[in-house]
Amino acid sequence: METPLTTAAAPAPPRPRREAAFGFIYASALMNSVSFGIMIPILPNLIKQFTGGDTASAAEWTLLFGATWGVMQFIFGPILGMLSDRVGRRPVLLISFFGLAVDFLFMAFAPTLWWLYLGRILNGMTAASFSTAGAYLADVTPPEKRAKSFGMLQSAFSFGFIIGPTIGGLLGEHNLRLPFIAAAVITAANWFYGLLILPESLAPERRLKAFDWKRANPVGSLGLLRSHPGLLGLAGVIFLFQLSQVVLPTIFVLYTTERYSWSPRILGFTFLLTGVLGVLVQMFLVGPIVARLGERRTVLAGALIGALGFVWYGWAPTGWLYLVGAPIFAFSGLMMPGLQGLMTRRVPPNQQGQLQGANQSLQGIASIVGPIVFGETFAWSLRHDSTLHSPGLAIYLAGGLLGLAFLLALRTARHPQAQPGPEPQAA
Repeated sequence: METPLTTAAAPAPPRPRREAAFGFIYASALMNSVSFGIMIPILPNLIKQFTGGDTASAAEWTLLFGATWGVMQFIFGPILGMLSDRVGRRPVLLISFFGLAVDFLFMAFAPTLWWLYLGRILNGMTAASFSTAGAYLADVTPPEKRAKSFGMLQSAFSFGFIIGPTIGGLLGEHNLRLPFIAAAVITAANWFYGLLILPESLAPERRLKAFDWKRANPVGSLGLLRSHPGLLGLAGVIFLFQLSQVVLPTIFVLYTTERYSWSPRILGFTFLLTGVLGVLVQMFLVGPIVARLGERRTVLAGALIGALGFVWYGWAPTGWLYLVGAPIFAFSGLMMPGLQGLMTRRVPPNQQGQLQGANQSLQGIASIVGPIVFGETFAWSLRHDSTLHSPGLAIYLAGGLLGLAFLLALRTARHPQAQPGPEPQAA
């Protein structure tokens, strides 16, 4: 009787690769936005503390911080966008989370203003979480469902800006540095979450073959926008939208305090109200509206209703009437998801990161130009109020920008006639 040959144990089947999913990126975006929102009510007071209580000096430093961050976004947005096309989305997200965590540590322990400034430079160089998350969603979402997914992603950031400032205000009551330590801990946890759990969304065969420095810059990114039909026009719509949105963070507190004599409690309630309304639109209305109207009509509706909302804000003679306009203005949140959906249809997978990087550069320009334009317009309107009687002039200007965005979208916000052709590779 033959003894059967001893056979080697069959190799264990390979562990299944984690599939990239929307839930991963949503949770990551939420954690990141909460940590970022924590610093909003605290950073100006920390800067003021460094200037010895000089409000005017603190305002100048705050403007410098914001402008520098915008310049860094303008320069490094295209670099990080192309890098995500070359090596994948996950590494770039980890770089962004790590840079933000280090920035918060600078804020928590900075001995001088210049250390704070250095932290903002570092954060501006590495801040690509939102743009890279957009490319990630384009990788894992069918084109017809992208607008809904982009709306959900927007809601993650809106949630963060509701929760974050509340946490920051409570912790800041005890110590101005404590909120930044908490934000650093949350961001570091986000980094570990991405390191251990977040899967890659861009398969190796769909990546750029080489990194092209000629296109990894703001000028080169404009070349990408010009290389696909209709893309440059849509980018113009996004820029007008981004620029118009700068008006409220620039003058909202000063405007409502001057015109309506709002207290900090009312300001806090208004932040909460507008944040909740934004989340409701982004989470529950974007998907059904896009399904019923299509991306183009959704963009047009968002631009038109948003422009009317700005006009209402600028006109409202009382604080109660201003609040009535909040549900109207919330529908401007329809614009970005629809625009992102239309734009991502026009580029192949290995250019989604470059597309988001180009949009990030435009946002950098808006964050530089907007505070100057709206701040100076608001100041001018107050100095001439006795003859002009229009303290809301800067907000009217923002409404006009959304009106221009509506007109431009009429011409450009159309579905591409065909899907992108063969994926171009960097030379």
